[in-house]
Amino acid sequence: MTLATSDRNTPRREKGLLFVPVAAATLVRNGLIACVNADGYAVEGSTATGLIYLGRFEETLHNEGTDGEISVRIRTDHAFQFENSSADPVTQANFGDVCFIEDNQTVAATDGTGTRSKAGRVVGIDENGVWVE
Repeated sequence: MTLATSDRNTPRREKGLLFVPVAAATLVRNGLIACVNADGYAVEGSTATGLIYLGRFEETLHNEGTDGEISVRIRTDHAFQFENSSADPVTQANFGDVCFIEDNQTVAATDGTGTRSKAGRVVGIDENGVWVE
């Protein structure tokens, strides 16, 4: 590229909203834990290793085709309230620390002896669940 010598209409994208290609034969549902798998395709949270937590799905879509055939909106840069694990609950002692994905709507305090992927940082705990950013 050469040095710009005039104004430039630089494209921009909203920081808190991603459009992510969905994994093949995958249903993702509005309001649930949004992750990408090891190949970078959107999947719901689950007890699995290798998932990367992104935030919350903003719509329900079913990719009945191949990897990336459709894309889904994922909200990031917010704290979301997810369910607290009954078997491995997040407590006040976990405040500020990372929690872990137990299923598509639940977070836990530990990695389940290496079986769970990291979610985000715990920024609140109350009777309704765990706030995760």
